[in-house]
Amino acid sequence: MNNYDIIKKKNIWLGFSGALFAAAVAALFAWHLKLGIDFTGGSLMEVKFLTERPKVDEVQNALDGLKLGSLTVQPVGDDGMILRFQDSTEEKHQAAMAKLSDLTKKGEQDNNKATLEEITFNAVGPSIGEELKRKSFYAIFWVLVAIVVYTSFTFRKVSRPVASWKYGLSALIAMFHDVIITVGAFAVLGKFYGFEINTPFVVAILTVLGYSIHDTIVVFDRVRENLPKSEEDFEGTVNNSLNQTLGRSLTTSLTVILTLIAIIVFGGESIRSFALALTIGIFIGTYSSIFVASPLLVVWEKWGQR
Repeated sequence: MNNYDIIKKKNIWLGFSGALFAAAVAALFAWHLKLGIDFTGGSLMEVKFLTERPKVDEVQNALDGLKLGSLTVQPVGDDGMILRFQDSTEEKHQAAMAKLSDLTKKGEQDNNKATLEEITFNAVGPSIGEELKRKSFYAIFWVLVAIVVYTSFTFRKVSRPVASWKYGLSALIAMFHDVIITVGAFAVLGKFYGFEINTPFVVAILTVLGYSIHDTIVVFDRVRENLPKSEEDFEGTVNNSLNQTLGRSLTTSLTVILTLIAIIVFGGESIRSFALALTIGIFIGTYSSIFVASPLLVVWEKWGQR
């Protein structure tokens, strides 16, 4: 079996991660995240046209008189359309449906025939949006704290040559790296492709955190097992441990990512952002478990020798 010198090139891996992290932070500062109605308040309505779908500008002109506020219209598939607007009242919802129905019945001989089907409608008030933002932040924060505590406790008996709490700190840095890069990617996607951040994105981030720590723990646990019986120095032991778990990590991640790509390509519009966030996060999380978290252990050990 090939034994790759991953740790010897740690400066390359960490440098690449640092550059990617800096680019993600720059994107966040430059463009921010495009918040969806879950956080800003408003309505999301998805409809399916049973006859010929009207053009986007026709829909916008038909709804213009309702004063919905910040109306965006997005075609979906061959016959669907997603509408987002700030007003969240049921009165405006029904008025919008009536306008769309009238628009699609123009030119139809049978005006009693259904020409429009509502797939979903979600309305969120501004106060609920603020509460969701606050709770999402707390959820991510406490998950990070719990993961660090758990990792430190799990490796409490490993004290040489790297203290147990440094395993937890390395895992935390790797997870923070994963989250920022994923969020930074969505700042770019929001700016150029209109991707919005809603509660499913927060769920995706929490899932990425769990996946990332799982992958990191697998490597760290192999390091712990190999330390008492290894005849090599700490760097060599970590490198051997990485090689022993490399195949498993890559195979597991590739299987998940291929499934997510299928969802992105063939799934509905409502789940596409969620699947894309998971794909980016899991890809970066797999990279960080191998090329960030483990090299950081060796960096701690080198600093301890000085």
